[in-house]
Amino acid sequence: MNVKIERLAIIGVGLIGGSLVRALREAGALKSVVGIGRSLPNLEEALSLGICDEITQDLVEGVRGADVVFISVPVCAIPGVVAGIAPALAPGCIVTDGGSVKSAIVSECEALMPPGCFFVGGHPIAGTEHTGAAASFATLYRGRRCILTPTERTDVAALERVSRMWRLAGADVCLMEPGHHDRIFAEISHLPHMAAYALVHAVGTADVEGENVLSYTAGGFRDFTRIASSDPAMWRDIALMNRNSLLQSIDGFSTSMAELRRRIAAGDGEGLSEFFTTAKLFRDGII
Repeated sequence: MNVKIERLAIIGVGLIGGSLVRALREAGALKSVVGIGRSLPNLEEALSLGICDEITQDLVEGVRGADVVFISVPVCAIPGVVAGIAPALAPGCIVTDGGSVKSAIVSECEALMPPGCFFVGGHPIAGTEHTGAAASFATLYRGRRCILTPTERTDVAALERVSRMWRLAGADVCLMEPGHHDRIFAEISHLPHMAAYALVHAVGTADVEGENVLSYTAGGFRDFTRIASSDPAMWRDIALMNRNSLLQSIDGFSTSMAELRRRIAAGDGEGLSEFFTTAKLFRDGII
C-alpha cells in the first residue's frame, strides 16, 4: 500500500486542512500540496507558511492530477463541492472529508463519484475555536480520534489508504456507521455548541436594570462558553444537516433542564444534590 501522497488537494485550507498538511509533512508522507479555496488572502498565507506548494481558487483546476482530495468546508457545502470536482478527478482518486455530519454527506457523495474514484467519509475529532491557515499546527491530531464512516459501497483499499493517512497525522482511527456517528455527535458535540450559543445569547440579551451583564463574566463563564466563539456559519450548517438527531438531543437536554428547574422551584435541596452528584459522576468518568 502506497503511503506517500503524490498530490494532495486541500479544499478549505483552514485549521483542519492546514493541520492535516502540517502533520503529514512532518511524517514525510507528502510530495506536493495544492490549496484550494475562495479567500485569496488565506490561500496566500497558507502558501507563505509553507502549508501549500501551490494555490488556486479554481476547484476543477485544483483537483486535476490529485490522488487524494481532502474537503474541509461547511458541511452543507460538501456535496456541492464533490459534484463540482467529480468530472475532473483522476482515475483512482480518493476523496475524503472532515465534516462532523456523516449520513447525508456520505450518501450524496458516494453517488457522485465517477467510476474508478472513491469517497471515504471522515471526521477528525479535534479543533479549536480559531480558524484560517494561520491557526493550523502539526500536532492537532496527535492522540485524537478520527472516525471514518464506511458503507457497503466503500472501496476497501481506499478506506485503508485514508486510515493510514490519518494514522500518519497522529490520529487514532476508528470505524463507525454514518447514522450511528450522527446520533453520538449530536449528543457530545453538536448539543454542547447549541447550549453554549444559547447561554451566551440569553445572558447577552438579559435585561438586568440596564447593566451589561457580560462585562462581569469571569473564568467559569468564559471557559464554559469558549466554543460559542466558533464559526457561526459552520454551526448553522451542522445544525441544519443533522437536525433530526440534534432535535432529539435538544429534547433530552430540555427534559434535564426542566427537571433541574422543578427541583430549584421546589426548594428541593436533597434533589438538587442528587442531580448535581449524578452529573459530577458522569463528568468525572470522562477519560
